[in-house]
Parts: sequence; C-alpha cells; structure tokens
Amino acid sequence: MLSASDVKLFSGGLGGAEAEFGAQAEKWGVQEVNFTYDGHTPTRMHGLVTLGPEEMQRGDISMEIVCMRMNRSYSNAEAIRKVMQMIFHMVNSGFQVFAVGWIQSNDTVKGGTGWAVELAKLFNRPLSVFDQDRRTWFSWKDNAWVESLPVIEHKTFVGTGTRNLSEDGARAIADLFERSFRR
Repeated sequence: MLSASDVKLFSGGLGGAEAEFGAQAEKWGVQEVNFTYDGHTPTRMHGLVTLGPEEMQRGDISMEIVCMRMNRSYSNAEAIRKVMQMIFHMVNSGFQVFAVGWIQSNDTVKGGTGWAVELAKLFNRPLSVFDQDRRTWFSWKDNAWVESLPVIEHKTFVGTGTRNLSEDGARAIADLFERSFRR
C-alpha cells in the first residue's frame, strides 16, 4: 500500500468530479496538480499549473482523430481543442486514470471525460470509470469494461469526470481514497 504523501493527483480542477478528487487529495495528504490555460477557470486552485501556448501545442491532436475515437462530432472544434490539449497533459502526467461519468454502449465515456478515457486506452494505462447510472466501478481489461473495485496503486494518477457529480459518484471517489490509503 502506498503512502498518500508519496502520491500525486493530476486533474483539471473543474467543479464536480475533479473538485471532489482534489478535496479528497487534500484530506488525505496527496499532492495535487491542476492544469489550466488562459481562458480556463478551474474551481480548485491547489497546485495550479498554467500551460502556455507551447505546452498546449504539445497536447494537440487532430480533431478528426478525436471524433473518430469518441464516435461523435463537435460543432465547435476550436473551443473543445484546448480542453483536449489540457486533458492530454493530465493523462500524460498521471499513470493510473480514474474517471466518474457514464459508460456508453459504444464503450466510450460521455463528454470531455471520454477523451481522458480514450487517451488512457491509447497509452495503455490502468483505467477505471465509476458509472453513475450503474453505481459501480469498471476497469478496462482486455478491451472490455469489467466490474472492479479499484485502488490507487501508482505514485501518479489522474482524477477526472463529469461536472454533474451525483452523491453516489462523490461517495465512490471518497471510498476510492479510503480503500487506497486507510490510516
């Protein structure tokens, strides 16, 4: 079992799931890094790292690839591009990835959270998603979602998810930290 003080959370600091991951990190003594960029307004300011234009460019990817991986199109591709670039830095920095949202029938996850999930799949990272409708955790194993009860097992991890966090989703995040760092 890792000591919480040896672990670092990477997130975007937005309200909902990311704010809850940050609040739990603070409670347990986990280091917290929240990425932002000009024009982005995070809810959490702990460990704020502002990505400049050069850094954002390193996270750039063709919106055609994003649309293909996510099985959807975006009406305002330029606005979403910065979000996708920031998410790249989150997933590139943290090894294990945890997300809260909704797993869709095509195995993607709804919303911007889905891009973090797709990058985790592409980078072959340990990946777990709490599905708020089914009220359970799933991990990506052998190209399929399987029910699981994950723990934080690596020194760096990503915590991301929906801004529409349910009570079950918040409890799932709190329970994840409890399982991982029991005092």
